[in-house]
Amino acid sequence: MSGADSKAAGGALKEAAVAALITLALCTPIIMFRTDSDVNTGQLELTWRPLAVLIFMALAFFGRLAMLTWGLRPARAKAAPRVGAPTGVAAFFSYVIGPIGLIFLFVYPAVVVWYLGPGGALKWVDSYGIQILIYVMLGWGLNIVVGLAGLLDLGYVAFYAVGAYAYTLLAINFGLSFWICLPIAGILAACWGMILGFPVLRLRGDYLAIVTLAFGEIIRTILVNWTAFSGGTAGISSIPKITFFGLRFADVDDGFDAYFGMDYSPIHGKLFLYYVILGLALITNLASLRLRRLPIGRAWEALREDEIACRSLGINTTNTKLTAFALGAFFGGLAGSFFAVRQGFISPESFTFNESATILAIVVLGGMGSQIGVALAAITLIGGFEMLRELDFIHSLWFDLEIGVGFVVFMAAGLLSHRWLTAALAGLLALLLAHIVLAQGLANVFQVYAPPVYAMQQSVVAFLNAQLPWLYNYQLDFDPTQYRGLIFGFAMVVMMVVRPRGFVSTRSPSIYLTRRTAVAGDLVKEGHG
Repeated sequence: MSGADSKAAGGALKEAAVAALITLALCTPIIMFRTDSDVNTGQLELTWRPLAVLIFMALAFFGRLAMLTWGLRPARAKAAPRVGAPTGVAAFFSYVIGPIGLIFLFVYPAVVVWYLGPGGALKWVDSYGIQILIYVMLGWGLNIVVGLAGLLDLGYVAFYAVGAYAYTLLAINFGLSFWICLPIAGILAACWGMILGFPVLRLRGDYLAIVTLAFGEIIRTILVNWTAFSGGTAGISSIPKITFFGLRFADVDDGFDAYFGMDYSPIHGKLFLYYVILGLALITNLASLRLRRLPIGRAWEALREDEIACRSLGINTTNTKLTAFALGAFFGGLAGSFFAVRQGFISPESFTFNESATILAIVVLGGMGSQIGVALAAITLIGGFEMLRELDFIHSLWFDLEIGVGFVVFMAAGLLSHRWLTAALAGLLALLLAHIVLAQGLANVFQVYAPPVYAMQQSVVAFLNAQLPWLYNYQLDFDPTQYRGLIFGFAMVVMMVVRPRGFVSTRSPSIYLTRRTAVAGDLVKEGHG
């Protein structure tokens, strides 16, 4: 290793150590100290979790070291952005992903019910299918504002709330059905979108984001404090449910199941809700695609690329921005109306800034302006959040010294020597050996088929129990749902490093001369309007 390489490696180690120290400072008040309530006395007890902090420090140290070491590689010439039609697998994928996804969405409930039965399919249709489709619809609605028009909106959840409360109050006070309230809720949300659009006509970038964020918080604060109108923090319950031409999905004589001569099952109502939100989402998608090909859609894209050039071409930027806000808010209001009828209860806590951030993250992660990308991002994020609730097997984890030391030593040696394949194989080998030696689940197998290995395993376990009982029996109370924000943020950072333009980085032009050719994502300036 030359002197320059040694100096660079030393600098990388120093920066990695600084990252570990910063992680220590951040994790000490947040993760190291935890208060638990005693079951018998009810008093709070302070619990120390130093091993959890050490794990985060190790992740920060070696993660930063890996990034810096990767940057020390010989630089390669970067190819210029290309403009051309996708070929081969990419072209085939772009043509078939839409039809295949549409067919899957229609048959998904039937497959789940057939495989798991009505009782087992209830969760997968409701918590996964319906929940994901709601965010797909919200993402497509916000994609009009952010992806097509380039207007950064951090208060989109306000229109979601307007739609939900519009349906709730109209249904309770005037007895209107869901199908009558649905377009009214969308129109009211569109009006609020135009109200938001007027004050921000001259704002761009960060200033626009701050004003839209304030708008969302103002709506939520009004809902919290105007108790006579919204019920305040207690919310509104007993919201009328959706019906099928007047037939209720309930165990009554005039219900849907009794009318068609079927035994009552809650899955029937969930299936109907699923296809309703699927239809609303497809209408949102179809409207977005059609509007993009119209003059207003091309005006949105021109506004996104350069507002000054857009004005110089004679485009009315005021009307262009207002239509973007209004149409995006309209679809958000439709989704809010469906949310209210599905939940049966709404409160201001359902419409916090976290919802706006999640919807915006879906648009950015999927690729601003890409309908398929937004759908894939919604499936990844919302489906991933729901899957965290299923990971009961990692609620109690133990970490052993051999796994950590073996993996870290081999990985560090490989990273510093730029031998990535060697580092990965050595780390995996160390991990595998540690699990083979210490895994209690394989004890019975070793006892029957490999007595010498079983004897060695039991000796190691006995030694750890006797000499290091605090380490071997350490239980890390890890509930993944409590760390979903951290996991979500880490995934977003990784995604922005690997694919900064989102899942779908190419764009299909809305107008072309002789043939349609995809535009490289690097040539599209989304969010700069």
